[in-house]
Amino acid sequence: MESISIQIKRLRDSAVLPIYQTDQAAGMDLSADIDAPVVIEPGEIALIPCGFAMSMPRGFEAQVRPRSGLATKHGISMPNAPGTVDSDYRGEMKVPLINLGRVAFVVEPKMRVAQMVFARVARAEISVVNELSETNRGSGGFGSTGTGHGPR
Repeated sequence: MESISIQIKRLRDSAVLPIYQTDQAAGMDLSADIDAPVVIEPGEIALIPCGFAMSMPRGFEAQVRPRSGLATKHGISMPNAPGTVDSDYRGEMKVPLINLGRVAFVVEPKMRVAQMVFARVARAEISVVNELSETNRGSGGFGSTGTGHGPR
């Protein structure tokens, strides 16, 4: 597994730093750095601070993703999943959570609320052309590659 160096600055002493829960985990858990519980009513969005800022190498991004357990058990997700943190951002890490469930959800202090995965980023150079190369799919849009019910 490739390794990169991430610098972390604690913004509050109470911040729980990102951590991998297992040796082969792809994502580091992000925890809520809040003084009191935050209630997220069904359909509401809350921005949850994590209490730290970070620096990552140029050419990388941090992808912030929902935690599968919160999503499947409580309907807690992220409205922008996955969220992208650019390598030049130096502000506090915060996680927007949305309650897609039917009952209020309580975010407790230090609760693991999301996961963060680091990925390489390629920069695109745009070229304007008169024609694009042909493919079998062509301009077929959403759902045009099959029904998802097995072999075609």
